[in-house]
Amino acid sequence: MTYDEFRRQLGKAGLTVKRFAELIKQTPNSITNYAAQGEVPPHLAIIAALMGDMAESGLDFRTTLSRIQFEASKPRGASVKGRFGGVKQSESTVRVNDSKATPVLK
Repeated sequence: MTYDEFRRQLGKAGLTVKRFAELIKQTPNSITNYAAQGEVPPHLAIIAALMGDMAESGLDFRTTLSRIQFEASKPRGASVKGRFGGVKQSESTVRVNDSKATPVLK
């Protein structure tokens, strides 16, 4: 689904991107970032289309969503305060032994 169609479906449901993101426990930026790609992932497209159709049919999707218990997605990557770029997947050090440099993975 194109991002424009996604926004149209949200409009049918009476939602802004910000409110949609709050309902599905995502950050608004994680949703608006798809505008640059021009398309949204299928799972978001399906949710938006169902919400739009439910609202058009006079059904309250908010009641349905309130019955579902789920946690917010965890942000990707691991940030470390005071370190630009966070933690790499594997840290490496170099041990010098008799003038040979040997990489050691932690």
